[in-house]
Amino acid sequence: MKKYVWFLLSLCVLLTFAIPVSAEEVETQPQDTAKQIEESSEIAQNIAEPTEVAQPEAAKEEKFDVTSLIMGHIKDSHVWHILDYTKEENGVEVEVPVAVPLPVIVFANGHLDFFMSGAFHHGHEAVTKGDNTYILANDKIYLANDKGGLTFQNGEATEAMEFHESLEYLEANANAEIANEKPLDFSITKNVASMMLVSIILLIVFISFAKAYKKNPGRPKGMQAFLEPVFLYVRDDVIYPNLGEKTDKFLPYLMTVFFFILFNNILGLIPFFPGNANVTGNIAVTMVLAIFTFLMINLNGNKDYWHHTFWMPGVPVFVKPILAVVELMGIIVKPVALMIRLFANISAGHIIILSLVSLIFIFQTIAVAPVSVIFVLFMDCLEMLVAFLQAYIFTMLSAVFISLAVAEHKHE
Repeated sequence: MKKYVWFLLSLCVLLTFAIPVSAEEVETQPQDTAKQIEESSEIAQNIAEPTEVAQPEAAKEEKFDVTSLIMGHIKDSHVWHILDYTKEENGVEVEVPVAVPLPVIVFANGHLDFFMSGAFHHGHEAVTKGDNTYILANDKIYLANDKGGLTFQNGEATEAMEFHESLEYLEANANAEIANEKPLDFSITKNVASMMLVSIILLIVFISFAKAYKKNPGRPKGMQAFLEPVFLYVRDDVIYPNLGEKTDKFLPYLMTVFFFILFNNILGLIPFFPGNANVTGNIAVTMVLAIFTFLMINLNGNKDYWHHTFWMPGVPVFVKPILAVVELMGIIVKPVALMIRLFANISAGHIIILSLVSLIFIFQTIAVAPVSVIFVLFMDCLEMLVAFLQAYIFTMLSAVFISLAVAEHKHE
């Protein structure tokens, strides 16, 4: 086992630092909420600076926004929200958010700027660095307009506003379209920070395991006794049956992918800091993992693989161009299937759990709580199974696809 540990660790670090750039450029999963986990007077709210809470009568009439709660959780963020608490100041209740600020790294107008996301004060302050002024709105970073605020798109017309006027407009129109330019954002967001945390955990675990095996090559103890059967099962029953003698070449990558997905899935199920990040439910993350598998398949494909792709033997000549198109489509479809399967399954689990919890606040009765809690506990147990299952499926299908590319065919 320890033969592959150092390869696993190096690839794990590669996976972590490859994702932040792609996660910014791929916006197939929306990230447009500045009130990320908000609009509930009874549960934690992710709001900007401590602000006044509505009067009791208005608070009772305010509808609980399930969509904001759920989307706020599954999207990425520039802060790692922990909790909110209410305190009274001068006879007025204010909500005080507690969050871990994360590094913001942006490039605009030829300048690379670095600061902590806490400088935004949860979107209630603009940050000026040199000639650039940055605004955090809907959890995205924009360059300020000439008035120092945001420009909103309304059909074909645009309306430029000052900063504080922009905040008031966004509060009243949460889904307003912002027309400001965006800088290149290389920030360490919550998902990236969670991936780095998982990488550190993997480094600590496997380095300690390697040292333990070196000192005591006998019977494993503690965490070793738990993870060694998992490692051996994946190697002997998942990877080896597909790759055979070529197992050693691809084992470091496949084991890295398995444990990277597994640890991120499990950490995402923890409802409090440092968990609660929806890493593998972010399609940009699953896309990068799928691209790694795509590269492993096609960079290691042998002559037979490409011959069968472009000019399938054993079929009539007039059919070969048709099959070539189908095979080329298959090259793209395979990683896309890996990407969507992992993203959809993990996101669905998080959405269902939050929806069940939200039932208590939708019906506004304690009578629903026992049923909701029972179903949430059931779903948590099911999600633990899914965490292992999705890591297993991604690794197994990657091994199958790689085996098809490197297999030696006997021709008569």
